[in-house]
This record gives sequence, structure tokens and C-alpha cells, in this order.
Amino acid sequence: MKLGAFSVSLNVGDIHKSKAFYENLGFQVFGGNLAQNWIIMKNESCIIGLFQGMFEKNILTFNPGWDENAKNLESFTDIRDIQKQLKEKGMKILSEADEAGEGPAHFMIEDPDGNQILIDQHR
Repeated sequence: MKLGAFSVSLNVGDIHKSKAFYENLGFQVFGGNLAQNWIIMKNESCIIGLFQGMFEKNILTFNPGWDENAKNLESFTDIRDIQKQLKEKGMKILSEADEAGEGPAHFMIEDPDGNQILIDQHR
């Protein structure tokens, strides 16, 4: 099972303060839209997303089909296959991807401690 690029999506109270904080740690803006209150920041292979007012909890995020530079991988496990494998293992899917679909999709699971995990395929 190839989960792709990993990042942490943080629910922040003030995106400008959070951006400045992470810039002090050496992160640089990699993507997103500050005017829409979300940005992606990167420090070497470490990726964080800052999101103001979009969700309640911090989220662990995996992007099948992408590397840590948001470049397409030649080989990856499709999100629908990942979802199917997790269901076969008895894992509860909080929001499901359409298994009949193709291309971009996402689903969400939760670990035993309530940490949300987003599997988000962009291609």
C-alpha cells in the first residue's frame, strides 16, 4: 500500500501569525491561497498545511500519486484500492470515496485516539 506524500494539516486561529511562526522555523510557502485562509508550507521534506476556519481538528494527510514536491509518481496505489484494503481489515471509513469512480477522490478514517487521517488523491 503506497500512501504517497505525507503532511500535517493544522487548524490555526490566525493564519498570518502561524505563517510567521513556521517561517521562523525555516518553512517556506509551497502552495495554497493566503487570501482564502489556507497555505501549504515546506521545510525540506517536511510539509504542513495551515488552515484557518476550515475544520475543527488537526488532520494527518496522505496524497496517493504524489511525492513530497506534489509531483506525480509513476507507480502508486489508487485511493479506491487503499479504501478497499482498509475495509477488508475491518477499519471504519468516516467518509468514503466512490469505489466506482476514477481519478481524484478522498476518504477519511480515524485512529483509536480520534486523530483524523485524510487520504486525498489529486490525480
